[in-house]
Amino acid sequence: MQWPSDPAIYEGDELDAVQLALVRIANAIAEHEPVVMLTDQATRGGNRAKLAGAVELWDIPTDDLWCRDAGPTFVVDGAGALAIAHLRFNGWGGKQDHGNDGRIAARVAERLGLPLLETGLVGEQGGVEHDGAGLVLAHASSWLGPSRNDLPLATIGDRLCKALGGSRMIWAPGLVGEDITDFHIDALARFTAPGRFLIQIEDNPDPGDVWSMAAAETLKVLEAVRSAQDRPLEIVKLTGPGHVRSSAQDFVGSYINYYVCNGAVIAPEFGDEETDAQARETLGVLYPGRVVRMLDIDAIAEMGGGIHCATQQQPRSQR
Repeated sequence: MQWPSDPAIYEGDELDAVQLALVRIANAIAEHEPVVMLTDQATRGGNRAKLAGAVELWDIPTDDLWCRDAGPTFVVDGAGALAIAHLRFNGWGGKQDHGNDGRIAARVAERLGLPLLETGLVGEQGGVEHDGAGLVLAHASSWLGPSRNDLPLATIGDRLCKALGGSRMIWAPGLVGEDITDFHIDALARFTAPGRFLIQIEDNPDPGDVWSMAAAETLKVLEAVRSAQDRPLEIVKLTGPGHVRSSAQDFVGSYINYYVCNGAVIAPEFGDEETDAQARETLGVLYPGRVVRMLDIDAIAEMGGGIHCATQQQPRSQR
């Protein structure tokens, strides 16, 4: 995880509120597995002191909290050895300063003594999903274009598959320019097992809502996909919150943006008792044997992200 430290990115008391929400996430995960927080020595203090003692601190400078995007993409070879596939982070196509965040993957690789494998791609792991059995899913809007990758879409897909160990690329159009990420897939759809995905979508798309129509397009693409066993993908649908506690314009009320850790699923709740309960029940069914822990992360949702955006998993090395 990354400690947000650049006050220029935030307004008023936003930074303080975001740090407290991040503490809540880190401490919850630390009850189940090791947590590392990247944070410059100079920015430690204040809310940082509220992190649980189990959270380990690494002296790697950061700008913002989005470790899913700026952090290292860990990969494992056939013998269990780790490396980092380098998806170069450029502030979502130059939309935000990233002097420190753009160097995080390389600095983590250096600290751990891991190979840094160049992918030839600029982008963010929040913009790609994979099912662990060959299928890779992304919105083209988050990868294609001169601000990230001025390459043919097929070439981008080939490089993503090579970087992540995938064998088949699935592209949905997505949505350009409506948010800083250009519609990262991890706010809409997540693979929960090989050949099965969870999508947050309403039963009836709203023609007047560009987000609703883009989501419907993604669902249509996925409905046409066949699994490795030549069967349709299993589709699980989840309804988003009918109301939230915030009026922020960029608020992301995505239950899909959760983190799966050892023994638990750490997910957001938004104050809508009915849909919060439905999300908890659905996640419990999809991840049997794991506790579903739901947290108030409104301050992070107001910044346009969620728990998955704020975390990055590191597999256990077998060597």
